[in-house]
Amino acid sequence: MLKFSDHSGIHSIKAFQKLPISKEEAWQFLSDPRNLNKIVPPEMDFRITSETEGDEIFPGQIITYTVKPVPGFRSNWVTEITQVDPERYFIDEQRHGPYAMWHHEHWVKEIPGGTAMFDHVSYKLPLGILGNWLEPLVARKRLRLIFEYRFQKLEEIFGPFKDPS
Repeated sequence: MLKFSDHSGIHSIKAFQKLPISKEEAWQFLSDPRNLNKIVPPEMDFRITSETEGDEIFPGQIITYTVKPVPGFRSNWVTEITQVDPERYFIDEQRHGPYAMWHHEHWVKEIPGGTAMFDHVSYKLPLGILGNWLEPLVARKRLRLIFEYRFQKLEEIFGPFKDPS
């Protein structure tokens, strides 16, 4: 499930997916930056360029990447993990990259039959009015592709969720 909204130039996307695994398994997979390559579309040519210390993220961790946000354009991206509540949520924020602003909340919650995963991304494009005009044509379209690909890959990795009721 995806939902987009806009408020004064700040755009957001909310995504929700149920996984047939424990909250601990979901957290272990989602909080390991090395797994990002498994759930990002190959055409984005996503590459982590920094060392990832240990198996799990931590507050203050800086992660650097290169990515093709749109075909033919490669960008460096730097994010900081600003908050972590283990097995509950973590937040990453862009420090440098293709967006004027990026704030991404990743939540996991145990539910009957597995785990619910919820994302809330707030973002702003550069270029002012032109960025706002391009948002539905470029950023929204790309984010929809990314989240739909991620849904599919997580289902391939962990299997489909079966409602226990």
